[in-house]
This record gives sequence, structure tokens and C-alpha cells, in this order.
Amino acid sequence: MTLPLRKSLCASFLITSVKKTFSKISDPRKLAQDAISLTDHLMSGLAIFGLKFPSLLQYDRSRKEPPIETNMKDLYLVENLPSDTYLRERLDEVNPVYLRPAFTKLFSYIQRGKCLEEFEFLAGHYLLAIDGTGEFSSGTVCCKKEHKDGSTTYYHQMLGACIVHPNKSNVIPLYPEMIQNSDGSTKNDCERNAARRFLENFRREHPHLKVIVVEDGLASNAPHIQDLEAHNMKYILGAKRGDHEFLFQQAEESDQTEYYECTDENGVLHQFSFINEISLNKSNLNLKVNFFEYRQSDPKGKELTFSWVTNIQITKDNVYQLMRGGRARWKIENETYNTLKNLGYNFEHNYGHGKQYLSTIFCLLMMLSFLIDQIQEIACIAYRKAKKSSGTYRELWGRMRFLFEYAKISSWELFYGLLAKEVFLALDST
Repeated sequence: MTLPLRKSLCASFLITSVKKTFSKISDPRKLAQDAISLTDHLMSGLAIFGLKFPSLLQYDRSRKEPPIETNMKDLYLVENLPSDTYLRERLDEVNPVYLRPAFTKLFSYIQRGKCLEEFEFLAGHYLLAIDGTGEFSSGTVCCKKEHKDGSTTYYHQMLGACIVHPNKSNVIPLYPEMIQNSDGSTKNDCERNAARRFLENFRREHPHLKVIVVEDGLASNAPHIQDLEAHNMKYILGAKRGDHEFLFQQAEESDQTEYYECTDENGVLHQFSFINEISLNKSNLNLKVNFFEYRQSDPKGKELTFSWVTNIQITKDNVYQLMRGGRARWKIENETYNTLKNLGYNFEHNYGHGKQYLSTIFCLLMMLSFLIDQIQEIACIAYRKAKKSSGTYRELWGRMRFLFEYAKISSWELFYGLLAKEVFLALDST
């Protein structure tokens, strides 16, 4: 049966799909018949991040409220709620790779529901922003960072990736790649190895998806560019003069460098210089890239400058669009990491390290919750109405937890309907 996916990309459909993928994960324990299943533990974890509980302690207290058990069963499809202690213990045993199919399945719904088409950027290609970030830190475990004052911090890192578009505030997050301590001792080494794993996994799962990878200046090195081209990917990578003096010198001395400028309707002057087919650096003379510099000047005299390398042929007709693609890299910082850290997802909160995989599983469940929210904001009218009525994400999360804990809600449609109605405003203010 063919589902009207565009109309079905709301929580009930998405969460049911996630549960189906979770139910296929083999439970490492032989449990008694009345024990809580691994699927219930995973779905409970998803609910914690879906409802944005600021801590597992608050979840543990809230699960004892009378409506919670019914709402968890009806909305998050959890048959038995585990305690926070048991939740940590069981999730610590789950290999993170088993959560990958949930991300892949939801992405397939985005494609089939024609949502991805809205993100098309250039000639059938989509912008894929990739960047690393820290999750939370401790004093004892994970990647090591030594500070100038002699102190040491141990922290978790991941390499995140999202489909972005310059004109859209929403992003489509993909399964992130965790940066492990064994990857190396420096940020560049860690991210480089994680990026190689990410590209291999991405191409295996999406062999025909046309993407333009956008990254910061750390990525404009020969090994990474060769990896991108080996996976048939276009790229727009930041390039700083301090790291690429030879590149800049070629552009400045060549008579092949072209210039272009335009002024937009706001009086902002956009100036470009670009050249195709020059060497990345002295050590890789045979590795040819296309290079462009950009200066923006507004009527108040404020100036911004950027520069990039790309394997897309640069012309006066496309250089402005390429600039917008390069600058869209910031959306993984602003619309993704900033949202996760500062708008209620508690990304940097330590929910638990565990002995094996716990911190990674929590991170993946949070990212999966973020993906579900982003899909709904793109395609679910009921969710958008609830968000508009609430005004801010934090207000929406607060109202959601309030209703979830104190009222029996039989469906997500009713849940969002109540959140969108003005009658809830009066209830919330009492």
C-alpha cells in the first residue's frame, strides 16, 4: 500500500518507523518473560530527548506520574518504563551501529515524501555540511585536551553532517560519526579519520545522491579532497591564506584570474576573483582545484572576506551561487549545534558516560529526536501550528512536558492540536 507520505511525516508515523527498526536489534541479554525489553529502553531514551527532559532524574520522577505510563504507551509505544538506573545499564550495552538504520529509514521517507527536493541547491546537487563538535566533558574519560593552565579535560566529540540550504532555517541531520580517542590526539587527525569513515558510510547508503560537501578550512587538505573525489562528491571548502600561501600566490600572479562584482537590492557590494585549475599546494602540484575569493561590503562600510576551493568549474554565472553554498556551512553551526546546545536539547549535558557505549547512544538518540523534529517542522502542519502557537522552542518543549505529565493524550494529532489551541495558553499561565 502506498502511503501519502507528505501528509504522514508527523510524530506518529515517524516514531512507529523508529520502533520497527529498534525491534530488529538483537538483545544481548537473555531476559525473563516479564523483563523490560531492549526496544522499550531505546524508545524510552528517544522519549527523554523528544520531550527534552533536562536530566534523567527528572525523567525518573516524571515517569511515576499517573498519565505518563499511558502517554508513553500511546505516543512513544513503550510498554514498560525502565528506571533511569536500569536505562543507563541496558543502553550502555547497545552497539551504536544498530541505530544507523533508524536514520537511514527516516531519510528515505524524506526522499519519498518529496521533502528533499526543496533542498536542491545547484544542478540537482544538495549541500552537505560537515563539521565536528564537542558533546560534553568530564575529568576522567574520552578524548583528551590539555589546557595552557596545565589542566586537562576529557571530552566526547562527534563529526556531524546535515543537508542544508542557504534559504532554509531547517536542516536534515544524518547519522553522525563519533570521534574516538584512538583516532588521534589532535582535532585535525580525529576529524580526518572520522570524515573518511563518514564518507564511506554515506556513499554506501546513498550511492546516487548528488552532494556538494561544504566544510571549514581544516578540510582543504590533499588527503581529504582525494577522498571526496574518490566518492564522486563535489565540494566547496574554506581556504585561509595562512594555510595556503602558495594557492593565493598563484591566483594573484596569474593572468587567468577573473574578476566579477555586483550590487544587490540592499546596496551590498559583492566582489569576486576566481581562477580554475591551479595547484592546491607545493606538495601536491598535480592536485588541481578551482579557487575563488569574495569580499562583501555593505552601505555602512562593514566588510567581510572569505575564500574557498572547489572542484566545480567557476564562472561569472555561478560564482555568486557558489559563495552562498560556501557560506551555508554555518548552518551546521547555527541551525544544528547552536540549536542542540542552547535551545532545549541539552546537548552538552552529561546524561552518563557508561562503561561501553552509553554516551554515544544518548547522543544518537538526541540526534534522532532532532531529526524527527526537523522533519515535522518541514512537513507536518500540526507540528508547525503547535510551534507557532508556542513561539519558541523552549516554550514548546515546556508545554509538551506539561501536557505529557498531567493529561492523558491518546494520539499525537490530539497532542499537537491541544498545543496549538488558545485554550492551552490559559492553562499554561495558571
